[in-house]
Amino acid sequence: MEDSDLYGGPMQIGRLDAAEPFTTMDGSTIREVAGRVSLPTQNQSLAEATIPAGTATDQHFHHTSEEIYFFTAGHGRMRLGDDEADVRAGDTVVIPPGVEHKLWAAADEDLQLLCCCAPAYSNDDTVITEPGAAE
Repeated sequence: MEDSDLYGGPMQIGRLDAAEPFTTMDGSTIREVAGRVSLPTQNQSLAEATIPAGTATDQHFHHTSEEIYFFTAGHGRMRLGDDEADVRAGDTVVIPPGVEHKLWAAADEDLQLLCCCAPAYSNDDTVITEPGAAE
């Protein structure tokens, strides 16, 4: 069996500029290019997330998903477990399953990142631990 048979036929190409934005449980706006709501995937998802300037996500964790954040624009701050650090375009952070995390965008510009989740992002796998995204 060829790999393309697992995904329903020939190669499919997703376009970020064609992806419909939606808001995740943590309050960030994402455009998924591969995953449950876009190109079919079995084990992961890839999306661009935007945290508007001066806002934050709700602190949360995922029961099963491991995430990789690759920051593509802007700057801000990230909490991962008990640690906090400044983040900016070009930085990458790995988030293990079960570890609480939160992002703040700086006041002067949006914070943008690519987020890869394995398994794919799901609201059912997301637990909000500190509501109140705008701080």
